[in-house]
Amino acid sequence: MGTGIQTSNGKAFEYACVIALHEQLNNGQEIIIEPSPQMETAQNLYDAISEDMKPLLDAAARAAVRIIRRLEPQLAESKGNEPLFLSLQADAEGIRGDVRDVLCIRKQNDWEIGLSCKHNHHAVKHSRLSDTIDFGQEWLGVPCSKQYFDKVVPLFTELREIRDKSKAGGNPALWNDVKGKAEKYYIPVLEAFMEELSRINSENENIPEKMIRYLLGRYDFYKVITDDRNKTTRVEAINISGTLNQQSGNVKSIAKVPVLKMPTQFYHIGFKPGSDNTIEVVCDEGWQISMRIHSASSRIEPSLKFDVNLISLPSSVHTQIEPWENDPEMAQRCRLGMYAKMLGK
Repeated sequence: MGTGIQTSNGKAFEYACVIALHEQLNNGQEIIIEPSPQMETAQNLYDAISEDMKPLLDAAARAAVRIIRRLEPQLAESKGNEPLFLSLQADAEGIRGDVRDVLCIRKQNDWEIGLSCKHNHHAVKHSRLSDTIDFGQEWLGVPCSKQYFDKVVPLFTELREIRDKSKAGGNPALWNDVKGKAEKYYIPVLEAFMEELSRINSENENIPEKMIRYLLGRYDFYKVITDDRNKTTRVEAINISGTLNQQSGNVKSIAKVPVLKMPTQFYHIGFKPGSDNTIEVVCDEGWQISMRIHSASSRIEPSLKFDVNLISLPSSVHTQIEPWENDPEMAQRCRLGMYAKMLGK
């Protein structure tokens, strides 16, 4: 699936989650879907998707809400704290450290939860490296060393010169035209990154925890992941600060969502076996991260981008998987589909 299609489906899925929240929580309480440019964009993308895809997004979203409403009593039990506001966040919030896409807010008692919606993928925060980006300062609050920049600046300067020269000639240079791009750029940049991460960790405290907190964002959230192939929705409760799973008055959740333990040390930082563009960071407490570096564009630019995936989480993370077949509407569609096959249609 192309990046553009994946992005569009992701935005459409965010809107499907808003609709599912409104439908399943509309039990007499006042619910307001807050208008915004991002809500309008998501709705337009939702309206534009194929008639085959739309029921899948709807079923996936309803499955997510069935899980989350059982864990969050304040969604359905307002206790007079109305209305419940549903909103979508702008992409810029992710850059500033808030990875939540959908927000559910009760302004009267200052309560909110957020959903990070993923359509068929598990990626977390995306970050860039360049000759001007100080990842140590941005990620960890510790500036990168001169030695790090001495290694990466010539590489990104070379890319900038290639870009500018090709632009001036009216024929922008493409990454596909670069022979041995991994050996020339990916590997040396990743080696410099790993060396600097190790150095910062050796000279400062709490670096593994700071890295995880940076990648996951500043707020607790529910990570909602669709699985179209298996027709299930997976929900992971990323509860680092303990803000999830609060009771509403005397009404408690049916399950306790534990606060996750943060890592205290790196066990391993190195290349993924057999890969020239992906590194793995293994920490204690069950945290493991995969970081793939890539160009993020067909045209050469003087920066590279990380795709970061959480390979494993602490075993204590509260995770539930909900089959779509538990959804009455989807079950009816499945029955009709099976009946049509029996009739040879």
